[in-house]
Amino acid sequence: MSTGAVKLSPVAIDDNAACLQQDLHWLAQCIELRLHSYFQQQPLNLLQQAPPPELMAGQGSYATFVLQQQFSVSERLMLLLALAPHLQPQLLDSFFVRNDNLGRSFTEFGGCSSKQHRGFLPSAETAAFLLAGNDLAQRLQVMQLLQAEQRLQRDNILQLLHETGDEPFLSARLSLSAEYLQLFVTGTRQKPDYNSYFPAKLLTSALGWPDLVLPAAVMADIAHITGWIQHQHTVMQQWQLGRSIKPGYRALFYGPPGTGKTLTATLIGQQTGMDVYRIDLSALVSKYIGETEKNLAAVFEQAQARHWVLFFDEADALFGKRSQTSGSNDRYANQQVSYLLQRIEDFPGVVLLATNLKANIDEAFARRFQTMVYFPLPDVSERLRLWRHILGDAVMLAADVDLTYLAHEFELSGGAITNVVRYAAIAALLRGDKALAQADLLQGISRERRKEGMMV
Repeated sequence: MSTGAVKLSPVAIDDNAACLQQDLHWLAQCIELRLHSYFQQQPLNLLQQAPPPELMAGQGSYATFVLQQQFSVSERLMLLLALAPHLQPQLLDSFFVRNDNLGRSFTEFGGCSSKQHRGFLPSAETAAFLLAGNDLAQRLQVMQLLQAEQRLQRDNILQLLHETGDEPFLSARLSLSAEYLQLFVTGTRQKPDYNSYFPAKLLTSALGWPDLVLPAAVMADIAHITGWIQHQHTVMQQWQLGRSIKPGYRALFYGPPGTGKTLTATLIGQQTGMDVYRIDLSALVSKYIGETEKNLAAVFEQAQARHWVLFFDEADALFGKRSQTSGSNDRYANQQVSYLLQRIEDFPGVVLLATNLKANIDEAFARRFQTMVYFPLPDVSERLRLWRHILGDAVMLAADVDLTYLAHEFELSGGAITNVVRYAAIAALLRGDKALAQADLLQGISRERRKEGMMV
């Protein structure tokens, strides 16, 4: 994970720690009262006997966040319950008490096991017991607060982690997301980065729109996408077109490699202030039935909560045409495609798909795209602009370099020209020359053409 955390001052750390300690002590009081009430069979008005401590914004990142969110007392206690294993795991040890009549732990206390953590890991059942006890009406209220559309899950603050899909709803482990754990500890939010559990990579670039050389018609299509992102609230809410228009925007970028599809997706995010995550399809697809859908669901849920743009590069690898069903593997592959189609269609954010081969994309997708943008190879004038822009002003060119000739004679994409310039720069430096020669550029072009299987 890439954190981007900043070092807090000792005073800020102390204030935040004092506030967290205060609230964790309150959680401990609530647990003690609930257990006493349960075993003594006595009624309990939890909030009357253990009112929540007062929070002030200046007390640190935890207090500021809780006040900004205007959490209910129940939501605040669930947040603390998920936070406790990270900060004071011993606080939950009381739930390890065994039922002597049955010789095992109490079902109503919930909890989950872990291979490494020796403490008690709370489940949603633990939250229901703490807040509701045996009161079924209050238990239903807890279940309502933990639904996917409610903010604790919708905003990816708390996660309900089920081992399998057929388990009781409240048996899921109650987990605080890494983003908010870091917020409460360091005062900053981390952005997830690629790892074995998160098959997506944050796209960034030092380039800007002036570095992207595309025809005017393509730029107009791209402007339509950014226009939707910037004005979707007006369209859907103020103009009330949400009655007939589904939320979200889906666009397909297609065309030869190196023509700017990935850079365009990155720049759309930069312009609109949204993070763009490229999905690693090879890591997303699992040989185990159901795992692909599980991995994809996790990415979509985080993307919706954090308002990401999702970018599927080489999309035909997973979103390709469905095959004829000749066996169980084919049937499962087709089920995957159908599931992905549905998730993309239901996603209320922006999904961009890129492919070099539009013909390989399943036809069912065509009906779901709001925009299909073709990225052509640059024409002569665009290639000349690319040569000049990529070389810039700091690169020395020998007297024999003729960029106009190169632009006219060799049909190359922007990505290919970048590779040629890289090769030529290294070649010049290896022979001790500070200037790129025409021969260096021509040799780089020859190598690039051979890579693409073209005649030199």
